[in-house]
Amino acid sequence: MTENRAVQQKSVRRNRVAAAACLAAALVAVGVVGARSATADGTARNAAHPAPAAAPATAAAQPAASAQPATTATTTGLGSAALVQSEDQVRQGLNPVGATVSLTGRQALSACSGEQTMRDLTKGRATAYASVSWTFATDGLLTESAANAPTASAAAAWEQQLVALVQSCQDEPAGHWYYGAAHTLTEAGGTARWYPAYNGDGAAGGGVAVLRSGTRVAVVELTGAATSVEGLTTAALKRLAP
Repeated sequence: MTENRAVQQKSVRRNRVAAAACLAAALVAVGVVGARSATADGTARNAAHPAPAAAPATAAAQPAASAQPATTATTTGLGSAALVQSEDQVRQGLNPVGATVSLTGRQALSACSGEQTMRDLTKGRATAYASVSWTFATDGLLTESAANAPTASAAAAWEQQLVALVQSCQDEPAGHWYYGAAHTLTEAGGTARWYPAYNGDGAAGGGVAVLRSGTRVAVVELTGAATSVEGLTTAALKRLAP
């Protein structure tokens, strides 16, 4: 039963690729530059997380500097200001054009998690949640989901659960995308493990990172774009610091 469930989850994960690509293309087509939205119930999150892949070239869009940062709403000490911002991405050569923010914990964690959310992983025990989904002028998405734990031991346990989830996608059949070896870094008193992503042909593109700073934990994933995952992880860890 467990094996069948895992296969079904990974199938759901990969079937969401096409939907995500269409969404990104549609946003560019209608000129959603600097767009941002926050939903009361958290349902306006990404409908899909594509498998990591190199981003194809597209027509030039508005300058990245015009993208609005995530809103600064806060709740119980954790808000969107603790998440990756547009300027962090510009420094890594990305061109963000819009962001969807939620404080409900119901955004899907990563391309490896299927439909699992931070609220699912923490069993609703976090004192606060925050998430953001960024779109770019070219294909690709940057997502982040964070939670504030009631204790340091709970944060450490959630961090290990996120690490196990990511590592479950390191060993994949030939021709499938996968995460590479873990790299660790320390910044602003926090720690992170980041993993490059490779497509079915073995080409690197994007990646994922698991972060912990104090009682805050987060997972950040870049899909469909080629840039420094290490640089984004460093920026995310600085933002996550209490």
